[in-house]
Amino acid sequence: MTDYGQLDFEYMGPVERAIARLQQFEPPEGYYLAFSGGKDSVALLGLANESGVRFDAHHSLTTIDPPELVKFVKSCPVQIDKPPKSFYQLVQYHGLPRRQSRWCCQELKERGGSGRIVLTGIRAEESAKRKGRKMVETCYLDSTKTFVHPIIDWSATDVWLYIRDRSLPYCSLYDEGFKRLGCILCPMVRDVERQMQRWPKTCEAIKRSVYRYWERQTKGGQRFPTPESLWQFWLDRDAHLPSEYEQRLFD
Repeated sequence: MTDYGQLDFEYMGPVERAIARLQQFEPPEGYYLAFSGGKDSVALLGLANESGVRFDAHHSLTTIDPPELVKFVKSCPVQIDKPPKSFYQLVQYHGLPRRQSRWCCQELKERGGSGRIVLTGIRAEESAKRKGRKMVETCYLDSTKTFVHPIIDWSATDVWLYIRDRSLPYCSLYDEGFKRLGCILCPMVRDVERQMQRWPKTCEAIKRSVYRYWERQTKGGQRFPTPESLWQFWLDRDAHLPSEYEQRLFD
């Protein structure tokens, strides 16, 4: 870890500041770099290489990733880690993920890095929740894991300028108009129809897991008359049930 003393990061440019942060917090064993395959992690990987810090990059496969994203990740110098159970299997244990409770992130995306200092491409600009994040944080689910977010204060423009200036490769979905990449039919996705048309096989597999979940729930009392009605409710991102019903349906 480099000691920067009272160095004022405020007067550095975005790239210089991010590299200084990477060098400042570098652990002896190197970082665990969390690589999602999105533009922010592409910039993060580039910065880690440019800074000269030690790290090993990992991509946590979710099993419902867009094929184009998986193809891109396979072309990158990162280790792909498969989960013990697929999303389809986990639905049977956890129910359906929803905007307020995305268990899928913890189970599939955030599994690695225990006992390590983890680099992420999280940016405050992305959401109101992330706006309150600090550059260095302890994981609230695993106290042995520390997060460092070197580009927490970058804008999307900063990210793209860095990628293009360094001619870094990125996933082709961005060139097709996708603004953010993530799991297919993620509860945060609004344009459901576009994803169902683009990746029908994965969507059909998710639907089958929803049907199996509905069948299991009938033993304890089912609030949806058919598995199709549950599926349609989950796809309708504006639908809402009273909280006590939602708790019983999806947990």
